[in-house]
Amino acid sequence: MDKVIATAAEAVADIQDGASFAVGGFGLVGVPQVLIDAVLAHGATDLEVVSNNCGTAGVGLGVLLEARRIRRTTSSYVGSNAEFARQFLAGELEVELTPQGTLAERMRAGGAGIPAFYTPAGVGTQVADGGLPLRYDGDGDGGIALASPPKETRVFGGVHYVLEHAIVTDFALVHAWKGDRHGNLVYRRSARNFNPPAATAGRITIAQVEQLVEPGELDPDEVHTPGIHVQRVVHVGAVEVGIENRTVRA
Repeated sequence: MDKVIATAAEAVADIQDGASFAVGGFGLVGVPQVLIDAVLAHGATDLEVVSNNCGTAGVGLGVLLEARRIRRTTSSYVGSNAEFARQFLAGELEVELTPQGTLAERMRAGGAGIPAFYTPAGVGTQVADGGLPLRYDGDGDGGIALASPPKETRVFGGVHYVLEHAIVTDFALVHAWKGDRHGNLVYRRSARNFNPPAATAGRITIAQVEQLVEPGELDPDEVHTPGIHVQRVVHVGAVEVGIENRTVRA
């Protein structure tokens, strides 16, 4: 029952080339940076990533992207990463754009054993009709090498819905404020964001925690992710959160 691993390097040591993993975080908040840096040092490549965004320059998943370790990403917001845009438009990166709420539910459904669900989000757009560029041909003229296929749609109660498939990944990397040795996790404020659904989506979930406590110290009513979803815990201490877009007033 003691799921604590001594170092982040040990916790990610079995992530192989071509592995898929869900990653928590929103912008720079709640990002499992220590684990991401460990994956970078480990050297795994051709990775498939599921995350709200793909980090920024030198931060979050941006470090893996800059090192050309990511082959494919499923994301909902990618607008603040110039290297992401460059790789995508150059045909070097495969990208599945997904509505934000749909992405969260696809991960949650994967952890709940629900293979697919219907949602109105995306109906009447290329999300449902197909044709979204997954990979460009890299010729510089905007040619599409691979496009998204159309999805099944149905009508319930007079409303159109599109079928979305659940997401289950080989691994999940999440950041928590507190965690115990059994893997029970508590997130702090906005750092909760995509971490709970990401934690359920991984077959092997690795959590970095700022505070490691003993079993029984966490009030069960405060636990956001039960330990049954978590296989490995790494104590990383206090983590400083950066500022994604600094604005000042003259």
